[in-house]
Amino acid sequence: MALMYSEQLPLGTPAPDFALPGADGRTYSLETFKDKKGLLVIITCNHCPYAKAAWPLTIDLHKQFGAEVAFAAINPNDESAYPEDSLEVMKQKVGKWGIPFPYLRDALQEVARAYKAQCTPDLYLFKNDGGEFRLFYHGRINDNWKDLANVKEENLKDALARLVQGKAPPENQPSSMGCSIKWK
Repeated sequence: MALMYSEQLPLGTPAPDFALPGADGRTYSLETFKDKKGLLVIITCNHCPYAKAAWPLTIDLHKQFGAEVAFAAINPNDESAYPEDSLEVMKQKVGKWGIPFPYLRDALQEVARAYKAQCTPDLYLFKNDGGEFRLFYHGRINDNWKDLANVKEENLKDALARLVQGKAPPENQPSSMGCSIKWK
């Protein structure tokens, strides 16, 4: 497991579109989420310890912000090398973990590459700007992924609140960190 950090991207960057199958059998694209103020794209997987730690946090954030911001998790990992990241196992995780938002499979890894994703989790919060999603925040969930009792900065929660309240993007956008994406 190689530790990686997310690549910094310019704010305002348009979200690359996609058409990906979900664990629920539906296909999703940016158009699916056009009625929301924003979209949180979470590049993630089933097996990485960082990603596993992020799931309950993002599910909780969805409970708080999901009425106004859409969430979509995307798993790009090579399932031939990591069978735990297959679509079948993703379907099981949706029920087991109680994932309330679309969990999508990027089997060709084209979407992860378009987003310049580096790690799991790699989080991208986009603001809906007149029908086009533009990057508002790209960074970590918080400052202590291992010990939630000692979290001092809830970076993603703060960014979501700023977006919903119509404020400017946060200036502090620390990189996310996690396992390297398992490229083919």
